[in-house]
Amino acid sequence: MEAIEHLERINRLEDSYTQFKVNVTNPDSLAGDFVAFSNSNDGIIYVGVRNDGEIIGLTAADIDRINQLISSAATDCVRPSIAPKTENISLGGKLIIAITVKKGVSRPYSDHKGVYWVKSGADKRRVTSREELQRMFQSATLVHADEVPVEGATTNDIDIDKFSAFFKKQYGDTFDNVLERDNISLTQTLNNFGLAKGETLTLAGLMLFGRNPQYYRPAFIVKAVTFVGNDPAGERYRDSQDINGCLRDLYKGTIDFLKRNLRYLQNDKGFNTEGDLEIPLVALEELLVNMLLHRDYFITAPWRVMIFDNRVELISPGALPNNITIANIRSGVSVIRNPLVASYATKDPELPYRGIGTGIRRAIAALPTIDLESDYERNLFIANIPRLR
Repeated sequence: MEAIEHLERINRLEDSYTQFKVNVTNPDSLAGDFVAFSNSNDGIIYVGVRNDGEIIGLTAADIDRINQLISSAATDCVRPSIAPKTENISLGGKLIIAITVKKGVSRPYSDHKGVYWVKSGADKRRVTSREELQRMFQSATLVHADEVPVEGATTNDIDIDKFSAFFKKQYGDTFDNVLERDNISLTQTLNNFGLAKGETLTLAGLMLFGRNPQYYRPAFIVKAVTFVGNDPAGERYRDSQDINGCLRDLYKGTIDFLKRNLRYLQNDKGFNTEGDLEIPLVALEELLVNMLLHRDYFITAPWRVMIFDNRVELISPGALPNNITIANIRSGVSVIRNPLVASYATKDPELPYRGIGTGIRRAIAALPTIDLESDYERNLFIANIPRLR
């Protein structure tokens, strides 16, 4: 970056990507800033600049001392250590230091006291929420929400009929026969499958085979509404339903709601033949199963299905993870946020999920006008599906 570019950036004052310091004397404080940028986004820290953008400058002795302090803070006070780049810049005859910190590839980072920091506007904030920490570790694939035990949910909460039907289809023998032949318990089987830890069901076990998952996770429902008009703030609606149950129940209930509230077009079919759904069913199926399986389960919020006169919106908690972009997923790139849930979903004949990253592409091929949005501010993923007029 040229000196004039640095000056223009300083003139724009502090924001989430630019920070000013008059001087640096405390490695712990600097480490916190390093951690915040490493966990959030690329940034530059300018040393020798006031908060109002006035360039104060540094002495040669300051620059030598601060560069040593930067090295110490990045190596000894950040976990895992980082390698910021420094540049000594002359602006208006005054020397300052520009410290460039990249968004790290080994997130999440903490300082040497075990504190996690993220950027919050021009400042930084300490991460104290367990849910936010879990999402940070999930983003780094160090922990997955579907593997976490659900407090209070035991193996007695398994719908044994659903689990037995799944077992027989996959392994060609009844579950009861296997229990008797191999002298193995239901609890041990669920542990072997990753659906329980000890006597406690994991989130995958609860959502895949639980009798009543919403008893323990009441927010994990599909809230479906058909509005009059096109305004989500409107108070008039034609139909609404809270859909409960395990994942296959959520899928079937939501598909039924969509079919009930969308139009059927006769096209070239005969009078006595049912028309075609106005939105191709394959597009609805692929987007819906993607919404259910790939949400962020660390966020306590429902899925939402909103039908308007001109569109259908499928809204899932959790923006795209791990630097995946809309362009990536349109081209078939995928990241499995909930690998245990996804693994079992590929074996469930009632869920149209293949697990090979082609679902979004199939949906777009069936209806190219589908618009996808990863809303990082609200932490949502939205599929906007235009309706035929």
